[in-house]
Formats: sequence, C-alpha cells, structure tokens
Amino acid sequence: VQLQASGGGLVQAGGSLRLSCVVSGGTLMALSMAWFRQAPGRERELVATINRGGTYTYAADSVQGRLTISRDNAKNTLYLQMNNLNSEDTAIYYCAADKDSALAPGIMAWYDYWGLGTLVTVSS
Repeated sequence: VQLQASGGGLVQAGGSLRLSCVVSGGTLMALSMAWFRQAPGRERELVATINRGGTYTYAADSVQGRLTISRDNAKNTLYLQMNNLNSEDTAIYYCAADKDSALAPGIMAWYDYWGLGTLVTVSS
C-alpha cells in the first residue's frame, strides 16, 4: 500500500487549504486513516482520525472546529479540510493508514503505512 499526500503550500493566516491523500496498491475501505503533523523542532503529533466507514472521526483539541478529516472510499482518497489557519498549523502533514483496526487509533506506532508528507506554511 502506498500513500501520496498533496495539497500543501503557503497560505496567509485565516486562509484555507485542502489536503488529499491518495491510496494505491490497496483499498481505502479496508483501512482506518489518520493525519499527523510535525512542526519544526517538535515531535510528530496526531491531528485527526477517521474509521473505515467514515462514520467516526476524532480531531485533536488544537484543531477542532478548524480542521476536518473525511474520506471518499470510491476515490480511494482521504482529505483534510483546513480552515482559519494560523501559524501554529505550520508543519509537514502526513497521512497514515492502519490495516488492523476498524476504529482508527490515536497511537502513531499502530499505523502501518505512511505517506511522505506535504508541507503547509502559514504566514502571519
């Protein structure tokens, strides 16, 4: 299974971006998914998760109400809609897939597949 994230870029504070993660070599429907991010000088952290069917989502407190995870199993694509961005959102964003859990876990080590990441830079 390969994951390809895209959609990052430079945006002004208060702006929006939508990240995409295309899954190949496997079926998205069989995977629980998540977005993580890593800011300069900081550890990678969980942003949001979504279960296989897309019926349950979780978002970290720092992004609730601004960043929304979703999926289109027919298109084998995971999304992260990012609104009202601020400088604290500047990071490399990674999509990740878990092949074993029906409910997407919040533990980074449980994820089996990772994309290379896409850089989001928010200017103030």
